[in-house]
Amino acid sequence: LSSLKKFDEIKKANQAAAKKLVEDQLSSSSEDDDEDAEAKQGKILDKTFTIYTSQTDGDASELERTRQYMNEAFQSGAMTCLICIASVKRNQAVWSCRGCFCIFHLVCIQKWAKDSLFLVSSPLTDDDFGKKDYPWPCPKCRFEYKRSETPSRYYCYCGKVENPTVDPWLVPHSCGQICEREFKPSCGHKCLLLCHPGPCPPCPKMVTTSCHCKKAKPVPRRCSAKEWSCRLPCGRTLLCGQHACENPCHAGDCQPCPRVSKQRCICGRQTAERLCASPQWQCDQVCGKCLPCGNHTCEQVCHAGPCGDCPRSGKRSCPCGKTKFTLPCTEDVPTCGDSCDKVLECGIHKCSQRCHRGPCEICRQEVEKQCRCGKHTKRMPCHKPYLCETKCTKIRDCQKHQCRRKCCSGNCPPCDQVCGRTLGCRNHKCPSGCHRGGCNPCPETVDVKCNCGKTVIKVPCGRERTIRPPKCKQLCSRPPTCHHSTQEKHYCHFGRCPPCRQPCQKTLTCGHLCPVSCHDEALVKQTGLHQSAGPWEQPSEPAFIQTALPCPPCQVPIPVECLGQHEISPLPCHSANPYSCKRFCGRLLDCQNHTCMKECHHVTKLNSSGDEKKAGPECSQCEEECTKPRPAGCPHRCVLPCHPGDCPSCLQMLKIKCHCKLSILYIECLKLTCADLKEKELLISCRNQCPKELPCGHRCKEICHSGSCPLNCSQKVKLRCLCKRLKKEVQCSKIQECRVSLECDALCKEMKRKAYEIKEAEAKAALEEEKRRQQAELEAFENRLKGRRKNKRRKDEVEVEQSSWQKYKNLIMLPVFGVAVVMV
Repeated sequence: LSSLKKFDEIKKANQAAAKKLVEDQLSSSSEDDDEDAEAKQGKILDKTFTIYTSQTDGDASELERTRQYMNEAFQSGAMTCLICIASVKRNQAVWSCRGCFCIFHLVCIQKWAKDSLFLVSSPLTDDDFGKKDYPWPCPKCRFEYKRSETPSRYYCYCGKVENPTVDPWLVPHSCGQICEREFKPSCGHKCLLLCHPGPCPPCPKMVTTSCHCKKAKPVPRRCSAKEWSCRLPCGRTLLCGQHACENPCHAGDCQPCPRVSKQRCICGRQTAERLCASPQWQCDQVCGKCLPCGNHTCEQVCHAGPCGDCPRSGKRSCPCGKTKFTLPCTEDVPTCGDSCDKVLECGIHKCSQRCHRGPCEICRQEVEKQCRCGKHTKRMPCHKPYLCETKCTKIRDCQKHQCRRKCCSGNCPPCDQVCGRTLGCRNHKCPSGCHRGGCNPCPETVDVKCNCGKTVIKVPCGRERTIRPPKCKQLCSRPPTCHHSTQEKHYCHFGRCPPCRQPCQKTLTCGHLCPVSCHDEALVKQTGLHQSAGPWEQPSEPAFIQTALPCPPCQVPIPVECLGQHEISPLPCHSANPYSCKRFCGRLLDCQNHTCMKECHHVTKLNSSGDEKKAGPECSQCEEECTKPRPAGCPHRCVLPCHPGDCPSCLQMLKIKCHCKLSILYIECLKLTCADLKEKELLISCRNQCPKELPCGHRCKEICHSGSCPLNCSQKVKLRCLCKRLKKEVQCSKIQECRVSLECDALCKEMKRKAYEIKEAEAKAALEEEKRRQQAELEAFENRLKGRRKNKRRKDEVEVEQSSWQKYKNLIMLPVFGVAVVMV
């Protein structure tokens, strides 16, 4: 257990140390993030290529070049601005070259174009400036752009959308619309991809076209590969006019005839074997034919046609050209004797000699010459140039160095020194001549390799220090450093190989193999190596050493039976010993009623006993009372201690009340428990009349009994009619069962009718009395009301007297209605 605990602690410490090491070495983008990014990138590429691949039935072989540009757009640090040597991010304004499709920052290319135009136009004078629209070149491919083509706004790759929004599900700097740029070479179709970097792929449209020689039937082919050869002999007549082209069907003009034949030269003197494609040739012999003059021969090399007239015939001039002579071709032209007067090499003076043959002498006339810089003058021969020793102090166009040329005319030549400034890559120096402004980007590229060197990517010089090495798909070839013969397959990487996760498989002392992961090179934290000098000293980082850990205890499950033989449990091999299962022993004691309540323990087996579940000498002894169930109704306990077999009969007396609960009886427990239901009913009865009262109110006539009393009451009671005049004696049970009734006779009905009539007469008299009382009150009220209004009435008013019914109808009707409602 202690070794296992120690192994777990070391394992946790190693995991924590490895996690910290991974977090320190890896950047913010982990392998999982890279896998997610690759999956996302694959979806975007599939979306971009969907329309194109639908035209090609899923064939994407022509998209490799475009796919490379798009992968560089996604790969961190791969898309680099060659001007500032910085990564191009997806939220920055960019510009793409039409020639090489290289991407630059918009601000960088604007500055580049401005500096290039300034360097071209700076040596010009004020008269020449602005007359010519000088171009500016691309920093990479030197593709020239006009001054008016200097970019000023940020557009997507296809040029449709200005300032495209940043969409994580689109290619960076893309608008997401169909490209629709013209294919190159132009075929009349437009690009079907979504807005993308790099060149457009070949046209995928299908067209019907014939072969080069037009012999085969037209077939449908891709527009980008519509030129095709049927592989049949061409058959066109060659330029020699004698042979036909034997090459397979091809584009363009036929090649020169490859055959050899004997052909004469132009003059016809020599014959040689030459290519049939070049039948005309010249030999190296002079013509030598006699000219028409008869005195001279033709001096031309092998030529065709007539030789022409003698060049010495006709009118000829003297050497100075002033006098003309007509002489035979055999005589030379004499000198005229006049002065030569030809302009000498100085361009100012003339030759003063007589007419002569050959070139004129140099000009020896003395003149006063001014030096080239115009600061000094001197008298000297005209043919000699005059250069003073004054050195020019003007700054050359590089704005750094002086001219330092002797006697400079002011038009200083460009600086001939090498720039030598360190480029942005920090690896090379500028090889160009000394210049103004920033140096050109470093044209070199650097290979960034993986650890094994099989995977290489080319990046601009200077980016090799910041770009991440490429991911290599080759397997790591390093030999294993643990005891295994081979290591787990993993890809090429830098640094230490990952810890071996193969099973250890070393043979343990118990004979089993170690199943845990390899622990030959575990990182163990060192503690207590450095003691701080005081509280001011900063604690040092924990040191980890690589060491081999011992194999943990064997965990192979071994079936082991507990001490009490209750269960068989799998235990680790290192602790596979008999154990206590913590249950109760459970073996049957000698009393045959209880089991051993000790915790699982070892039991000595008795040879004489065949029952394995019987208690042994190590089990406990039963000290409890007898708890066997008693017969039904016996409330007494067994007087014996816990014993095997049945309990003896109970002889105690039971004190129990009778059925009517009035008397107390004493009965032997054995008689009561052994009696059946009928005998128990007789034993518990007190033999007296039941004191219970029936529902009718009479007392039960039965002897003391159990349960409810019978309802057939035989007591005699008097039965009367409704008017209480007639009466009759009957049994109480018949009245309860509603089997007997006593109805009124005719005399009873007559007496009831007379009583009703008397009651109606009394009610009518009372109503009349009420009416008279109300009439008296009404008259008294009207008399009081007439006395008050007597003075207000007019004398000529005739009072209409009302009838008695109109006066008293309300007073009469209200009581009548009240009585009617009460009767209803």
